[in-house]
Amino acid sequence: MRKIVLAAAVAGSALGLAACSETAEQAGDTVDAMAADATSVAEEGAEAVGDAAEATGEAAEGAVDATAEAAEGAADATAEAAGDAVDAVEGAAADAADAVTGE
Repeated sequence: MRKIVLAAAVAGSALGLAACSETAEQAGDTVDAMAADATSVAEEGAEAVGDAAEATGEAAEGAVDATAEAAEGAADATAEAAGDAVDAVEGAAADAADAVTGE
């Protein structure tokens, strides 16, 4: 964006100088050259925006994959903890039953 604004400012300055000191044909050549430069800068800017969008998409995809893996890991850990809790409750119940029956 800054390059486009800078190119436009340079083009305006060049046109002003061309109008004052050059013939109409030379001024036209200067305008054509400045237009080509501005087009080149705009194309480079569009390409940079496209590259940034692609990189952002790839980063978002990576974040989604990492989040899915973390959620899966959390689910596995929760299931394992629940199994351990069940085992502990069953063990405590057996101990309590043994204590009541005197075994």
